Amino acid sequence: QVRISYFREAGGVPVGRTVLYLTCVDPNGIGDSQLSLAPLRVPQASWTWGPEGHGAVLLVNCDRDDPDAKGLDNEDSVVRSYNDLQDMAQLVLRTRGPRATFAGHRLLLHLDFSDADKIRVFYGGNGAELEMFKPVLGGSKLAYTVRPSQHHHESVFYVEGLAFPDVAFSGLVSLHVTLLESPEKGLLESPIFTDSVVFRVAPWIMTPNTAAPLEVFVCSVDGNDEFVAAVGALAERAQCPLTVCPVPQNRQDRWIQDEVEFGYIQAPHKTLPVVFDSPRDRGLKDFPVRSILGPDFGYVARQAPEGASSLDSFGNLEVSPPVTVQGKEYPLGRILIGSSFPRVGGRRMAKAVRDFLVAQKVQAPVELFADWLNVGHVDEFLSFVPAPDRQGFRLLLASPSACYQLLKEKQEEGFGEAAMFQGLDRVPKPTINEILANEELRKFNDYAQSCINWNRDILKRSLGLAEPDILDIPQLFQSNATLEAEAFFPDMVNMLVLGRHLGIPKPFGPVVGGHCCLEQRVRELLEPLGLSCTFIDDFFSYHVLLGEVHCGTNVRRKPFAFKWWHMVP
Repeated sequence: QVRISYFREAGGVPVGRTVLYLTCVDPNGIGDSQLSLAPLRVPQASWTWGPEGHGAVLLVNCDRDDPDAKGLDNEDSVVRSYNDLQDMAQLVLRTRGPRATFAGHRLLLHLDFSDADKIRVFYGGNGAELEMFKPVLGGSKLAYTVRPSQHHHESVFYVEGLAFPDVAFSGLVSLHVTLLESPEKGLLESPIFTDSVVFRVAPWIMTPNTAAPLEVFVCSVDGNDEFVAAVGALAERAQCPLTVCPVPQNRQDRWIQDEVEFGYIQAPHKTLPVVFDSPRDRGLKDFPVRSILGPDFGYVARQAPEGASSLDSFGNLEVSPPVTVQGKEYPLGRILIGSSFPRVGGRRMAKAVRDFLVAQKVQAPVELFADWLNVGHVDEFLSFVPAPDRQGFRLLLASPSACYQLLKEKQEEGFGEAAMFQGLDRVPKPTINEILANEELRKFNDYAQSCINWNRDILKRSLGLAEPDILDIPQLFQSNATLEAEAFFPDMVNMLVLGRHLGIPKPFGPVVGGHCCLEQRVRELLEPLGLSCTFIDDFFSYHVLLGEVHCGTNVRRKPFAFKWWHMVP
């Protein structure tokens, strides 16, 4: 309060006095005590990227902390546990000042209609009991009147995300607080102050092969006991836990790589693993919800209204390690998906999935040409392995040219009669001479090599790679009845990468000097990088069914140390 005295020109005794009462409103009274990316004095009505950026981060509350709940935590308007609250952002509204201020004013917390289906806000008053927490904003509730307590100068709200960024949602949502003056009866309230805070919904982030493995998944189905045992032995050497999905959960669907992709979401106060469920929906379609979704393990899915194709399976969804491209940094790597490009009218990944991936912003997708393959997945011709030098990894590409070169070398060394597929029953066993003499096979592999070369150029441009960053893995393809490519022998780039331990499809190549010459060449390429090669027999359990080791396994990996909000998309 300010005391004012009035004097005549001559001074002397005051001829009158008055008192002016001033109420100051702190414009920083709305903020996020846990999720602020900078002190509260920075602007909160905007959100900026980068290490010097600012803004609050909001997690989509997509896990299921209560095992008895039917859906995700954000699919109902109930706070079921204190763990549920920990998945939410805290919004602290400070109302320090004379209590009399609010006798003639009203404090309103509100959101825009366009954000009402993106966030939900809970408030529990001054109590800590779960039953006290009620939804006050979100859905049909667009405004809430805050009633400051006589004894509490802070009101703590909890905000949960309801939707991931997508084609029609940038990921930004705003909450506003407005102080309204209550005039005499019959007149409308008038705003005298307003402030806003902007949240960005945390994007879903994929992890590359070079990230440390945390858990390996494989399906147990009829006839693959030896494969499961081999994967288990590899996981044990890599000191990585193994989860086996049994028949009742997989319903004889062994392609767990195609059903889901593991990733995560992150805020400064919490990191949450989130499984992305593909539109594929075959035997494994219930596995992600029944067996993965749970406390602190989230779930997201997209459907394909136009009907799912093979390209919608997540063997067709990979991500590179971190790269820099012409000075532009991609510290979380770039997503790689297969498409029909450059052919018109072929198969493409479902628009809903592509839109979702693009909207996450932090791993800008690259479309590759995969429709030349029967199955049509990028993991049929590429993989990444860790390396101690250069960019910290190597890109592995399937290479018919490298295979023909190797076979020609062995023929010239006098091993032309060495045959493929030794030890496999009821399988033709062509010799090196026969393979090299097969003109139809050669022509088709020239075509396959041209498709891979097209992708090689895209990958070099999009990931900033040079030739020394790429290793050519010997591989041949054969044509099916519709002139689409299938692996002629087990596809070695379709491997399981667990740190330095690699589970590679056993190619059953020609044996030269007591060793499979294909295995030997791969060892020569990869072991100098400090990698350990284990060749796993998947011939009858996966290869003849048009998949390999990578297709039949999946890995949850350690999140990046880099924080996504520090990048500039």
